[in-house]
Amino acid sequence: MGELFKSIRQKPVIAALRGVQLLESALVSSVSTFFYLHADIFELTPLTEKAREYGKNVFFHLEFIDGLGRDGAAVQYLGKTARPDGIITTRASSVKEAKDAGLFAVQRFFMVDKQSYDTAVKNIEVARPDMIELMPGILPQIIRQMTADTDIPVIAGGLITTKDEAFSALQAGAAAVSTGTQELWNMYK
Repeated sequence: MGELFKSIRQKPVIAALRGVQLLESALVSSVSTFFYLHADIFELTPLTEKAREYGKNVFFHLEFIDGLGRDGAAVQYLGKTARPDGIITTRASSVKEAKDAGLFAVQRFFMVDKQSYDTAVKNIEVARPDMIELMPGILPQIIRQMTADTDIPVIAGGLITTKDEAFSALQAGAAAVSTGTQELWNMYK
C-alpha cells in the first residue's frame, strides 16, 4: 500500500472517469491513478487490464458498479476477479471488507454542514480507510481542518475544474485531487 500512496503523492491529480468516453485520453495522460466512477460488472476486468497496460492505478467506486451487490461478498468478488488496486466507497463496512481483501480503501465524504463533518471524523476513526475523499474539493478550509483532525490522507474531489482550484486544495493539505476535467490530468508529468 505504501507504493500506491507514494504514486498518488508523486502525481496528485487523479482522473475521475464517469464511463469509458474519456478513457483513451486518460490512458495517455500523465495521471498515475484512475477513479472509475461508473462501470458495469462486465467492464471491470477489461478496464483494469487496459489501465495496467499503461501503468495506471485502478479504483472502482463500489456503489456505482452496475450488476454488483453492495456487501462484503461484492468486495471480495471485485478483489478476486477485476483485481483493482482499490475501491472508493461511502460505507465504513466496505472499507473493512476492502482491507480484508487486500484492497486500498478510499472512503468518500460529502461535506454539507457541521454535522456531516463531525460524522465523517467519527467514521474515519472507526473504519480507518487508507485515504479519504472530501467532496466538494473546493473547500480549502475544510481540507485544512480535516488534515488537522485526522491522520488519514485527504483526496479533494468534486467541482475541481481549474489549476487554481487544484493547487488550492493541495496547498490546503490534500494529498491529491480527483477531477473529471481532462485539461488537469497532465499537471504533473
